[in-house]
Amino acid sequence: MPTPTKGPRLGGGPAHERLMLANLAAALFTHKSIKTTETKAKRLRPVAERLITFAKRGDLHARRRVLSVIGDKTVVHELFTEIAPLVELREGGYTRITKLGFRKGDNASMVQIELVLEPVNPKPKSAKKTAAASAASKPAAAAPAAVEPAAEDAVEAPEEAVEVAEEATEVAADAPEAAVAEDAASDVEAPADEAPAAEAPADDAK
Repeated sequence: MPTPTKGPRLGGGPAHERLMLANLAAALFTHKSIKTTETKAKRLRPVAERLITFAKRGDLHARRRVLSVIGDKTVVHELFTEIAPLVELREGGYTRITKLGFRKGDNASMVQIELVLEPVNPKPKSAKKTAAASAASKPAAAAPAAVEPAAEDAVEAPEEAVEVAEEATEVAADAPEAAVAEDAASDVEAPADEAPAAEAPADDAK
């Protein structure tokens, strides 16, 4: 048997290790929690979480990928129909490892590996994000206030234009009367200017 180059193997060879991890993953998906050694649990975690990621996709190709690792169709069906919807909103960290102490016979470190199926709670927003959100909402609230005075000015502007137009109409109406009055005054004053010219021949006669 060749010496492993990626750390200690589980079992006698790579094929044995793959089958052992597949059986552990099937037991984990069936019982939702199993007890094993710490070494096996740490090697099982990435395999199980990768299979859960395939199950979250839910398509036929993902199902066939999982079936290539776990041959039991009942376990795969349970993984796709029951476990995947429970972890749909979770972005990783589908398993949890809890230490249980040491085994009595060979003093091996024992752990419990289980699926994390609790609903995801949204993270509380930090103070900086809250302040930024409030600062962004203030200009948005001030924008309508800035629009309202503009609308009032737009309403007042036509009223002022109407008043100016009325004043121009009154001035235009008064203009002909003033012109008539000036013409009348010039007509009245004209004979007075001509009167001395009419008296001039009388002076010449004398």
